[in-house]
Amino acid sequence: MKTKKLILFSIVLISLLSGSKLTAQDIHFSQMEYAPMTLNPALAGAFSTFQGVAMFRSQYGSFATPYTTMAASMDGKLTPASSLQKGTIGGGINFHNDRMGENNYNQTLVNISLAYHLMLNKNSKVGLGLSSGFGQASTNPAAGQWGVQYDGTAFNPVIASGESFYKQNFSYFDMGAGMLYSFKTNNKYINDKADKSINVGVSAFHINRPISSFYNSSIQRLPIRYSIFVNGSIALPQANGAILPGIYYQRQKTYNEIMVGFYYKQILKEESKSTSINKEVSFSLGLFTRYKDAMIIKLMAEWGAVSFGFSYDINISRLSIVSNFKGGTEVFVRYDLDKFSRKKIRVK
Repeated sequence: MKTKKLILFSIVLISLLSGSKLTAQDIHFSQMEYAPMTLNPALAGAFSTFQGVAMFRSQYGSFATPYTTMAASMDGKLTPASSLQKGTIGGGINFHNDRMGENNYNQTLVNISLAYHLMLNKNSKVGLGLSSGFGQASTNPAAGQWGVQYDGTAFNPVIASGESFYKQNFSYFDMGAGMLYSFKTNNKYINDKADKSINVGVSAFHINRPISSFYNSSIQRLPIRYSIFVNGSIALPQANGAILPGIYYQRQKTYNEIMVGFYYKQILKEESKSTSINKEVSFSLGLFTRYKDAMIIKLMAEWGAVSFGFSYDINISRLSIVSNFKGGTEVFVRYDLDKFSRKKIRVK
């Protein structure tokens, strides 16, 4: 049964990639708004004095060796915010690791981001960010199963794969850049009156086009990944909640990803306005769609400075023939220092 699924998966994969040249693709998350350093380097220190995020994703486990992705990041303001200052400097560090398939493809990247956020007025600001880092990729071709090794009945390891790898690992230097615009009404509390915010970001990763090849080739380079997003919040004072819509678009060479949807956030317990003894407690439910790929259900719980998130992808692409509509599971935990201060509270 496993062999039949692998064969069927190969047929579907070939049909999806026919006419395209195979190239390495970046990691992606369904809860990408909570993986800020993989979304836009200008998000470093944009909204928090300090925040730390850890995320894990597993996908395709219903019919093949699971693809797993781990990421962790820290970012915050490097200079104190003041009403007398026109801007602040933010910084961040990001780590992610991606493991794919039975041939043990492994990709790791560590990068550092630096951003400057200029206040245009009391409600809006613009930020510019740069990132640079070091990446490494490795694989074990002997551990994989290749299409040519199917003898008409089953996988036959005696048949040569026909693959000739020049090396099984390589490393590279990476660079990225981004721009961010943010607008929010300057209200102290969410339930004073309708609080609104909007964030627009544009970024590009791998702008130096590093060499990305296991073969003896200098022409195979990592394609630039472009990322554009718009998200925000609309408070609902009467319901003591908020709607958090978002649109996320990414393009890497000929590959496109569009994700659209919204969260509904319900505040279950408000934070004390004069002390930090009683922490805010809230629960959010989100429904998103990744165009022609998946429907995504998201859940998030927040207690003071700590947030927990979970998402599940319901696969609706042609891959659903073998996935049985099962997609990826994703979880994250987040710590936001600003959640301790009522004066800086905001809906994100």
